[in-house]
Amino acid sequence: MAADLERKLLESLSKQFPTKAAASTEIINLQSILNLPKGTEHFLTDIHGEYEQFNHVLKNGSGSVRRKIDEEFGNSLTLKDKKSLATLIYYPGEKLALIEREEENIDDWYKITLHRLVALTRRVASKYTRSKVRKALPADFAYVIEELITEKAEVQDKEGYYNSIISTIIWLRRAPQFITALSQLIQRLVIDHLHIVGDIYDRGPGPHIIMDTLTEYHSVDIEWGNHDIIWMDAAAGHAASIATVIRMSCRYDNLDIIEEGYGINLIPLYTFAMERYKGTDCTPFRAGGESASNGGAHIDEMVHKAAFVLQMKLEGQLIKRRPEFEMDDRLLLEHIDYEKGTIELCGKEYPLISCDFPTIDPKDPYRLTDEEKEVLDRLEMSFMHSEKLQKHVRFLYSKGSMYKVYNGNLLYHGCVPMDSTGRFLVMNIDGKEYSGKALYDVLEMYARKGYYATKDVSERKKGQDYMYYIWTGAKSPVFGKDKMATFERYLIEDKETHRENKNAYYGLRDSEPVVDAILKEFGLEDTESAHIINGHVPVELKKGESPVLCGGKLFIIDGGFSKAYQSKTGIAGYTLVSNSHGMRLVAHEPFTSAEDAIRNETDIVSDSEIIESRSQRLKVDDTDTGRELREQIAELTVLLSAYEDGTIPEKG
Repeated sequence: MAADLERKLLESLSKQFPTKAAASTEIINLQSILNLPKGTEHFLTDIHGEYEQFNHVLKNGSGSVRRKIDEEFGNSLTLKDKKSLATLIYYPGEKLALIEREEENIDDWYKITLHRLVALTRRVASKYTRSKVRKALPADFAYVIEELITEKAEVQDKEGYYNSIISTIIWLRRAPQFITALSQLIQRLVIDHLHIVGDIYDRGPGPHIIMDTLTEYHSVDIEWGNHDIIWMDAAAGHAASIATVIRMSCRYDNLDIIEEGYGINLIPLYTFAMERYKGTDCTPFRAGGESASNGGAHIDEMVHKAAFVLQMKLEGQLIKRRPEFEMDDRLLLEHIDYEKGTIELCGKEYPLISCDFPTIDPKDPYRLTDEEKEVLDRLEMSFMHSEKLQKHVRFLYSKGSMYKVYNGNLLYHGCVPMDSTGRFLVMNIDGKEYSGKALYDVLEMYARKGYYATKDVSERKKGQDYMYYIWTGAKSPVFGKDKMATFERYLIEDKETHRENKNAYYGLRDSEPVVDAILKEFGLEDTESAHIINGHVPVELKKGESPVLCGGKLFIIDGGFSKAYQSKTGIAGYTLVSNSHGMRLVAHEPFTSAEDAIRNETDIVSDSEIIESRSQRLKVDDTDTGRELREQIAELTVLLSAYEDGTIPEKG
């Protein structure tokens, strides 16, 4: 049976490589790839809608472009020329428009710039095969770029040959388009693969713009954060998640993401809020701006309040139908004394900032009114039929997961839930106990069912409830706190009630036995060379916290990419760059704007720290791709032997 199966596999492989020559050529090709330097990986996390900074970091490769410029030109270019060249590469179209208005002899500038860009392209392409570079080339200029960046041993006057090509490009008035093509190619080649370690959504103004960029990116994976999960659940039509993403958007004054970015109709919600919350106390629901000068609540505050109440009601309904979530401590509406305007928490009574909720029935606080049901029905339809949102969420599913093991690194957004002794916490799901990797896997299974299980309605609804748990549950690996104090932060002044206690994981991340146990749990047995890379909880550099823990085995790369956190962290985020030489952690200063970068050639000021350096460069052979290539070589070697002994006849 095994022999028959092997023969069938060889027969299938022989269709792709029909002769000894074809199989031999492919073995030689794959073997040569194994000896190339490992491609550069770029790690980002907790982007939270900050699209301008994200796009700039992507364009400059966290300083990788500037390093390549320094390597190529050394002291032959001034600092001003290097900055100008870097800005041109980041924003070719916009920068060219400025230069063409200011430059007196534009043809000379074209010639100098094209030579520099060709030299830089040749350098960044040197670690890749011609085949891989060829696939990255823009179609309009593929042949010409390949000629310019490929060394021509047979051409005696190489300088004259290349000058002739560049002069012809300028003469044909194609220099601007060619400069743009080379700049974009450099951006693409300087980073081989991008890792987004969670939380693309919420807080900042442009998560939809970031998603547009990612859907076009050449090589990317995404480890879901809890803010991504809640949007994925909303796209699936889960009412509690829809109310949550609307409330979050109100809180950060970003409703235009929903309305304009995703074309979702919020008019029914606006109409309902104006009818039911006009004249009520909306003080706790101000966001981004002042209330109307006449003393009444602004319409956005009414919508904010309506979304908050809907979330609290729907969350309560979910907790009651899912007792296995063990979230009864979040059933807060039933503990309010609506006459006194107080709430009882943990045996203590607290005054509420506001208790003016006309749609809440104190006797049945989680019941939706008929108006609320109608609004939610229309919102569910709008979210589920937003073409752009559905496209983005399908991309998150196709490129994303709860965690990823890649080239000896374990990537996850939050934590591995554990107790104070370092033992993995157990969660009971359908009568079975899950912890560690198994908990990640089962939660991901339900997250996929919540969106894709269209034929089994009960499984789809169950999956959506589990996605809400992933957003806010105490044992959720991407949340990792005992509660989400949404209610308390809005309505109770006592900040002690706002505290969200982190899972014990966060106090044990510097323990080598704990980190080693996590790595082994996810199949990384070589704990000396493996790393954990995660985000979720910002590193407060101002307080002396370090992003590098456990002797360099664990990296926390959330340093405040979101502007909402930068006052706490003291920086504007970390990124991690891993290449054939080792690993480099980059700490970024706040980004001003793309316009400032273009006009004044300002880059993000970044402090770069080498955290792992290798005496010998890593090769493709040392990566996951290398393992796959070696398997292909082994299969082709068997096929070659089968051709040679006549077991499989050549097709040529």
